[in-house]
Amino acid sequence: MSSETARHETSVSTHILDTSVGRPAEGIALTLSVRSGRDAAWSAHGASGTDADGRCKDLPALPEGTTHVRLDFDTEAYLASKADTADQQAEEQQDAPRVRDSGAFFPEVAITFAVDPGEHYHVPLLLNPFGYSVYRGS
Repeated sequence: MSSETARHETSVSTHILDTSVGRPAEGIALTLSVRSGRDAAWSAHGASGTDADGRCKDLPALPEGTTHVRLDFDTEAYLASKADTADQQAEEQQDAPRVRDSGAFFPEVAITFAVDPGEHYHVPLLLNPFGYSVYRGS
């Protein structure tokens, strides 16, 4: 791909940080969907998973005409595994409350945003067992 072509592509990248432990969240699957217009149907466009740095490095460039993007993060297995660890640690401390009995409060996180042609969008997800936030990064 020429640098001229790369300059005009619209692209998305993301990473996930687990703010409860201050580390990247590894092994979270995600899907990338696109649509062309506010009332258009969503179309699956790619899938990936976070690496050891919590990053997805292989999301495809967006098709021409894309106006909206949705990132769907499958957080349930990751958060459930962290809850099991936190429960074990809480049991070792008499005054520490249990995090959860089982499962994840947010089994999935869906982030939808508008895009303009030729721009790059980095959308980090800051995740913890009972909350999350996102922002447009650089």
